[in-house]
Amino acid sequence: MRARQAAARQDMGALIITPGADLRYLTGYDAKPLERLTALILRTDSDPVLVVPELEASAAAAACVEIDVITWAETDNPFAVVADRLAGTSDVAVDDHMWAERVLALQDVLPGTRIRLAGEVLRGLRSVKDADEVEALREAAQAIDRVHSRMAEWLRPGRTESAVGADIARAIVDEGHSRVDFVIVGSGPNGASPHHEVSDRTVEAGDPVVVDIGGTMPSGYCSDSTRTYIAGGAAPAPFQEAYAVLQQAQAAQRAHARAGVTAASVDEVGRSILRDAGYGDLFIHRTGHGIGLETHEEPYIVSGNNTALLPGMAFSIEPGFYLSDQYGARIEDIAVVTDNGLDVLNMTPRDLVTLG
Repeated sequence: MRARQAAARQDMGALIITPGADLRYLTGYDAKPLERLTALILRTDSDPVLVVPELEASAAAAACVEIDVITWAETDNPFAVVADRLAGTSDVAVDDHMWAERVLALQDVLPGTRIRLAGEVLRGLRSVKDADEVEALREAAQAIDRVHSRMAEWLRPGRTESAVGADIARAIVDEGHSRVDFVIVGSGPNGASPHHEVSDRTVEAGDPVVVDIGGTMPSGYCSDSTRTYIAGGAAPAPFQEAYAVLQQAQAAQRAHARAGVTAASVDEVGRSILRDAGYGDLFIHRTGHGIGLETHEEPYIVSGNNTALLPGMAFSIEPGFYLSDQYGARIEDIAVVTDNGLDVLNMTPRDLVTLG
């Protein structure tokens, strides 16, 4: 298993992985994040085992057919079970999202053992997608594109953001997702808040509306795409001028991103275009984030991240501008680095589309 080999190269004796994206990535098991401990133990010198509460044994065994499943009873101390399996190991790494109470409990049963984060191992594995993962992301992108293509059914003047958002959420599931992860409908001044979500504000004619939506597919892989619409009428002229620059910036980033360039350079290509046009101070977030089994994961497309992009890395390209109390805009695509350039997965128009 690649994770064990990578851990060994980092001089880690074992990895301990609890429910979450890391566990699903390594085993295929989408375990419930219960108060009862479930933990995958990956020793570098022996076969992996999965420690689960007795009542979860059937689900774990069905998902992890190639991994030994060890159960613990309701009155057992599961951390002692884990410690027993780690006997002789002086250096272990835990998943980055392990609950603090579990880290402390492990410290209690593993006195003298160094405990560190497994992220330095798992990030390198998860950030580069294989062909099956890329196809899963493509299916997710196509599903969310279908939702954007239906926006005229819901987004029009006179409706509230909440009502529009509820329709979008239903469509996310109808178009193939198993779960809605987020729905942002930021109309007019609410569009100036990048993570606005929805409110009871009524959409007005001429409002720019930022629609950022995403969900999780049955495969576990995520979608995320943003388009900016005009709700009837004409948008303010200054907004249209700024949006034309935003389109230029996002297109330049898509053209620049390829194997060998740094994540920071992708950010700077678009940021410099917005800055030169006088909108630099309005671009207040990073250009993008990796995506896979989580909506936000490595690599992050941000200033200061000098990680060189590799074929298989998947991430968003989503520059924006936000003018407080007036409006905002964002264009977001998910893309995958290939051997020859960039495969952009989202295909809906990036021009301003007037609806209603």
